[in-house]
Amino acid sequence: MNPMAPEERDALAAEYVLGTLEAREAAIVAAALATDPALAEAVAAWEAKLAPLTALAPPEAPPPGLWARIEAALDPARPAATPWWRRLLDPWRAGAIGATAVAAGLAAVMILRPAPEPRLMTVLLTDREQPAWLVEADRAGIRLASLNTRPAPPDRVLELWALPQGATAPTSLGIIPADGRLTVRPATIRPSPGMLIEITLEPPGGSPIGRPTGPIQFIGRLAPATGS
Repeated sequence: MNPMAPEERDALAAEYVLGTLEAREAAIVAAALATDPALAEAVAAWEAKLAPLTALAPPEAPPPGLWARIEAALDPARPAATPWWRRLLDPWRAGAIGATAVAAGLAAVMILRPAPEPRLMTVLLTDREQPAWLVEADRAGIRLASLNTRPAPPDRVLELWALPQGATAPTSLGIIPADGRLTVRPATIRPSPGMLIEITLEPPGGSPIGRPTGPIQFIGRLAPATGS
């Protein structure tokens, strides 16, 4: 059996954790975890990265009979004429790992947290196109959650900014605490689609001039979290 490439393993682990695999595919991966330490490690890493997502979603009871239907649909006895992991990876998966993880992450939050009013979201990425911060906004305010991001250097702080479309200067939303979580209710701006969200590296106490002075570390734009 040819070994699975690291990027293929990471993509498969991400989709397994996010629940975007088909029932048979998920069953195959679950069975393989006991005999594939590298895959198990990748799954554990993605579970740690995406753990903050669960804190943003209130518990929802599944519809009656859901687990019975899922159990009936599973068929772990599927023949394995080719390596199990190769059958799960379409050509587009290996070439679009970052996009798959981000899109699936947004889909997972939308499914887990239905809302009566439109919500806006964005995932701020690292320079390696990996999810770093989750931003959720609505009329109640703007919420930021770290996705296993490294803390700022000891002599610097991370500051959150928002720039609505048409505005000439960003508005500070505050310094990000060490735990990577921040909830703000800005009085002068209102979250809207297309609003730019960015995080900069600033001196202790934040920017002294009311606008970013340090380099932008993460950036993204708010977009509706529900389909039309």
